[in-house]
Amino acid sequence: MRAPMGRSPSSPVLSLVWAAAALLLNAALLVQSVPYDYSSSSECLAEPLEAHYGGGVIVNSDFSAGLQGWSAFGYGSVTEGASPTGNKYAVAANRTRPYQSVSQKVYLQNDTHYTLSAWLQVSDRSADVIAVVKTADDFIHAGGVDAKSGCWSILKGGLTAAASGPAELYFESNATVDVWVDNVSLQPFSKEEWSSHRHAAVKKARKRTVRLRARDAAGNPVAGARVHVRQVRSGFPLGSAMSKEIITNVKYQEWFAKRFTVTTFENEMKWYSTEWTQGHEDYTVPDAMLRFARSHGIAVRGHNVFWDDPSTQLGWVKALSGDQLRAATANRMRSVMSRYAGKVIAWDVVNENLHFDFFEEKFGAGASAAFYQKAHGMDGGALMSMNDFNTLEQPGDQNGLPAKYLNKLSQIKDAFPGNGIGVRMAIGLEGHFGATPNIPYVRAALDTLSQAGVPIWLTEIDVQRGPDQAYHLEQVLREVYSHPAVHGIVLWTAWHPQGCYVMCLTDDNFNNLPVGDTVDKLIAEWKTSSHVGVADADGHYEAELFHGDYQVTVTHPAAAANSTVVQSLSVDRESDNEYTIHV
Repeated sequence: MRAPMGRSPSSPVLSLVWAAAALLLNAALLVQSVPYDYSSSSECLAEPLEAHYGGGVIVNSDFSAGLQGWSAFGYGSVTEGASPTGNKYAVAANRTRPYQSVSQKVYLQNDTHYTLSAWLQVSDRSADVIAVVKTADDFIHAGGVDAKSGCWSILKGGLTAAASGPAELYFESNATVDVWVDNVSLQPFSKEEWSSHRHAAVKKARKRTVRLRARDAAGNPVAGARVHVRQVRSGFPLGSAMSKEIITNVKYQEWFAKRFTVTTFENEMKWYSTEWTQGHEDYTVPDAMLRFARSHGIAVRGHNVFWDDPSTQLGWVKALSGDQLRAATANRMRSVMSRYAGKVIAWDVVNENLHFDFFEEKFGAGASAAFYQKAHGMDGGALMSMNDFNTLEQPGDQNGLPAKYLNKLSQIKDAFPGNGIGVRMAIGLEGHFGATPNIPYVRAALDTLSQAGVPIWLTEIDVQRGPDQAYHLEQVLREVYSHPAVHGIVLWTAWHPQGCYVMCLTDDNFNNLPVGDTVDKLIAEWKTSSHVGVADADGHYEAELFHGDYQVTVTHPAAAANSTVVQSLSVDRESDNEYTIHV
């Protein structure tokens, strides 16, 4: 907002005028803040759904005005298309280069989050299509989808503008198919707006307003009853990987047990750790780690039964014939799962089977599904989890696209009797982020993955080293914690005296590093502070509580009664929101 030409806002009166105008402008912007749209689709539809946010800053987002506002990118050929129902779209035809596409020029605002969506179709079979935003300095991958012929798939992604300036959005594919584009949206959000979305989501997904009713023995309200509500355990699982060093390091044990409610063993439960030589199994180390975890009420994820990465297979495993390998894998599954069945909350049954295929190559395309089916039969109470990387971290990794993840999950579920009914599947997302995570893409990918209707866990979160590592870790953790589809978080920060995998939370004396302080800050923030108050005339006391376990102490206000009652209660999404306590 500028002062009129030839006048200065330096006088006290004008300063007040401009200050008031700025407040009004900010208030107007706040009122006009756009709610975030969490909707997505895992289905391929006969007709695309409407563009999110009416297209946002995209001109002619639904191509109802033909190709107005759009251009051909990369010397490609772009034409208008129309369905039998009259729906209009753009067709990038006769493509010979990945980048040949329809495009639109936009102007990006510095330090602004953009959420992106588009509906895509290809002319033949299926092909990966990636949304790219070309700026003056970079080509930014903003999302991707496995597009199909004959129906429309949604690409949902996003990016953060590093600087203000002109940019161009287009869609690329390595396949030389025609790419159809419709109902494109690019919606800007200030970081303040983005944070307000998180706050609203946390309030809805992680908290519950509880009404306590104080009653005497006759059932009458106890007005003025003194109430103390204290949280004793968080209901949201937040934890870290641990290493075998925790077995003998008391400082490590104390630091870990004080903070975390869930863990994953970094390497110690893996096949190469428990059967280094064929036929000679040793579970001494994971047994001791499990005893430590259970003695402190820390839940354990089983990581992992198999790992599809060929480079992680022991030499003796690689040397086995087909029948020998089949017998060895059956023994491995029977051995590790019978030992820990009922003692872990989830199993990463076939680790990283989106990016690798060691067992599929040996046993056929249905290898993963067969392993999951057997695993469920051995430990039906645990979540059967896929676990892979780059589904949240790298929009340009075509193997890790959310659509590819959902396709693999569907294949595994469909192999179970009854198409997966009753089988407790879960999505595991590793979360090994670069130095500058793409926060809008994280939210968009979770939106798409949530369509599977199964629990989503972040299983191995870390952020590469850099001057703003703690800040970016905080942004990632806030983003995934606030998303309603996420059920738990595990950091990949197992401590070793020689250093951690990527990110340590402490130094060697278990004093927090900046990233450790960040984790502690969030643990404290996501926990209810003690509530102390007095019931109203009807004996009611209300409190907004994070999900978790609580101890409630209610004291009768009449000294003669001298009655104090202590009661435990658990608060979660499905729990009652009214509790009667007799004093």
